[in-house]
Amino acid sequence: MGSGWAPPPPGGPGAAGAQRRGPGTGGLIAIAVAVALVASLLGSVGTYLLTRPSSGTDPSYSLGPVPTGATNRPPDSVAGVASRVLPSVVSLEVGNGSNTEGASGSGFLIKNGYVVTNNHVVALAANGGEIRIVFHNRKTTSGRIVGRDPGSDLAVIKPEETFGTPEITLGNSDQVVVGDPVIAIGSPLGLTGTVTTGIVSSLNRPVIAGDETGTGNEEPAYISAIQTDAAINPGNSGGPLVNGRGEVVGVNSAIATLSRSVNSQSGSIGLGFAIPVNQTRRVAEELISTGRAKRPKIGITLDKDYQGQGVKIASGPSGGRQPVDANGPADKAGLKAGDVILEMDGLALQDGNELIALIRSKAPGAKINIKYQRAGQERTATLTVAADEEPRPSPS
Repeated sequence: MGSGWAPPPPGGPGAAGAQRRGPGTGGLIAIAVAVALVASLLGSVGTYLLTRPSSGTDPSYSLGPVPTGATNRPPDSVAGVASRVLPSVVSLEVGNGSNTEGASGSGFLIKNGYVVTNNHVVALAANGGEIRIVFHNRKTTSGRIVGRDPGSDLAVIKPEETFGTPEITLGNSDQVVVGDPVIAIGSPLGLTGTVTTGIVSSLNRPVIAGDETGTGNEEPAYISAIQTDAAINPGNSGGPLVNGRGEVVGVNSAIATLSRSVNSQSGSIGLGFAIPVNQTRRVAEELISTGRAKRPKIGITLDKDYQGQGVKIASGPSGGRQPVDANGPADKAGLKAGDVILEMDGLALQDGNELIALIRSKAPGAKINIKYQRAGQERTATLTVAADEEPRPSPS
């Protein structure tokens, strides 16, 4: 080798070949495992693609068995109360006899097979109309009016047959407090056996039902109502409002609407009103015993134009009637024309409608304590509620 040539690389061809090696035993094993997994996956996918149902259904698909368990509910649960009360509640279909008008509502069975409901539910049948009663077991019969009282919006009817229906249990509305749970049962919109729940949202709520002008065929009803947020709709009228023990505490009678009318046929907005059962008990007993109910009164005429605090007795005669009935409850207690009644049994009065409703809720003979004002001086008196022998369309 002459000049211009470099020396050969160290190690020569043999040394270079000795440095290149293939994968070891561990590498070969890892490669084999990876190949096996890929092959298995490809096989599974291929099997699924070959065997999947063409329609997308799976004949072997199941959600498992239906759970088993007792259907009994605790007696004090809503379901438990409803199961006891529902058999005593009826649906009413009322016609005027000429098939030109109709009404529907609810009612409930009391002692000796009588049914309590609202007067406005059965009023169409008062002059020869028909009443069809549908029981919870879907058996039907006709009924007749025993007595009705437009002033309290209550009525009692007698079915031709009761089919062994149990009577409902009446409670004590004087023991009801705001916040108590209640259940409304009836046939709203003709849907028989409907149960809704809520609470007592207010007490002594003055409500006027019927013809507020007093110029119609029947006087309006003044109700010192139990207010509830249990859903009440047209058709619930006359049905029971019961407490957590299944005892009737009120008779569902009216609903409020966004137009502030209690007679509209709109749906529930969470403001329903019920006649207290203690008033219902008294009126029902009188209707069954005599065919008419006594009208509680204290013997005064109100000043309808008064806008101040409380309720003012008229200052002079109105419609041929003196402001204070001679020898009436107010007269005996010392009240005079122009006095302003501020409170009744500790409740501050907002207007005349509230006073009328509170008096109507009392039984003749009941005593009420009032605070009144005369010539700027506050005084107190105790009145004994009397019965009006000749009920008037105008309140007293």
